[in-house]
Amino acid sequence: QVQLVESGGGSVQAGGSLRLSCAVSGYISSWTCMGWFRQAPGKEREGVALTNTNSNSTYYADSVKGRFTISQDNTKNTLYLQMDSLKPEDTAAYYCAARGGGCRLDQGEYHFWGQGTQVTVSS
Repeated sequence: QVQLVESGGGSVQAGGSLRLSCAVSGYISSWTCMGWFRQAPGKEREGVALTNTNSNSTYYADSVKGRFTISQDNTKNTLYLQMDSLKPEDTAAYYCAARGGGCRLDQGEYHFWGQGTQVTVSS
């Protein structure tokens, strides 16, 4: 059973930065697509940043483009999300997810999920 364990969430002021990590049990390259989703209270879970672990192609939601960067370290089997210029609207629980096929925005297409890490941005 694959385990995804997120860390790095916290509380920051607007304009600040955080880096989320997702430790993968096993090889990160075993999953064609890995990504970060977020869910704010009362809202649906949305895809924030996705990466094809083989080609390193990436996708970013328009709301985070230019501010967030997804990356991976295959030697540590860890996925990262660098979040800069944070805004109060970025406040949400952030989840790491893995999929055996190509990247999709539909959360239902992902096979494994982490437990989530909370990010709170104050104005």
